[in-house]
Amino acid sequence: MFYVPVSSSGGDTVNTGAAITPAQYVQHHLEHLTLNLRTFRVGDLQEAQGFWVLNLDTFLVSLILGIGLVVFLRFVAVRMREVPGGLQNFVEIMVGFVDKSISEVYHGKSKLLAPMSLIIFMWVFLMNAMDLLPVDLLWRILDLFGVTYFKNVPTADPNVTFAMSLAVFFLIIFYNIKIKKFHLAKEMLTVPFGGYLFPLNLVFRLIEECVKPLSLALRLFGNMFAGELVFILIALLPWWGQGLPGGIWAIFHILVITLQAFIFMMLTVVYLSMAHDTH
Repeated sequence: MFYVPVSSSGGDTVNTGAAITPAQYVQHHLEHLTLNLRTFRVGDLQEAQGFWVLNLDTFLVSLILGIGLVVFLRFVAVRMREVPGGLQNFVEIMVGFVDKSISEVYHGKSKLLAPMSLIIFMWVFLMNAMDLLPVDLLWRILDLFGVTYFKNVPTADPNVTFAMSLAVFFLIIFYNIKIKKFHLAKEMLTVPFGGYLFPLNLVFRLIEECVKPLSLALRLFGNMFAGELVFILIALLPWWGQGLPGGIWAIFHILVITLQAFIFMMLTVVYLSMAHDTH
C-alpha cells in the first residue's frame, strides 16, 4: 500500500497519510491542481471540469520556466564578452545550433523565426525536463502547505501543447496571407489537381492545414505523457527496486525530451517555410 494525502469523497477535506491502492496512486499523480475561474476555488475536484477551469500547476510551472529562460538569456546577452565564459559559450552554441537548423530548411527572410525557434526549443526542453524530477518530490513539498495535487510536467498537459501549436497555426495563416496575398486563393483552388477539381483541392488544403497543429500538439503530448506514466509506474516498485529501471529510463528519457523539443521546433520552421513558399 502507498501513503499519500488523498481527498475524501472528492471534496476539499484531506486525509493525510491515508492508505491507497496502486491504481489510486497513479490516478493521484495524474490529477491537476486546478483553479475555477468562476468561483476562484483552488483544487476543488468537484468543479475541476469545464471551460473556465485552469490547470494551475501547468500554468505556474510553464510561466516560471518561461520567465526564467528569458531572464537567463537576457543576463547572458548584457554580459557578452570578447572572451566568452561558460554561460556565454553555452548560449552561443545553442544559437549556432538553432541557426544552422533553420538555414537548412528556411530560405526566406524573417526577423521573428530565429529568436522564436530558439525560445521554442529551450522552453519546450525545460518543460520536458521537469519529467526528470523524482515523481513525489514537488507535491510532497507542496503538501506541507496544503496542496494535495500537483503535476509538474507542463507538456504532459494537452492544454499546453495545443496552445503552442495553435500559436504556430495562426502564424502559418498570417504568413500565408502576408507573403502570397491573392496567389494564396489560386494555390488553394488549383493545387494539386488543377482548377476543374477546385472543391477537392480546397478540401485537401483545409485538411492539410488543420493537421499541422494536431500533429504538433499530439506528438509532444503523447510522448511526454507516456514518459511521465512510466516514471509513475516505476515509483510503484519497492524503494530498493526503483534505482535500476528508474536510472535506465531517465537516461533514455533525456534523449526523448531533447528530441521532442527539437522536433517541435523543426516542424514549426518547416510549416512556416511552407507558408512562405509558393507552388
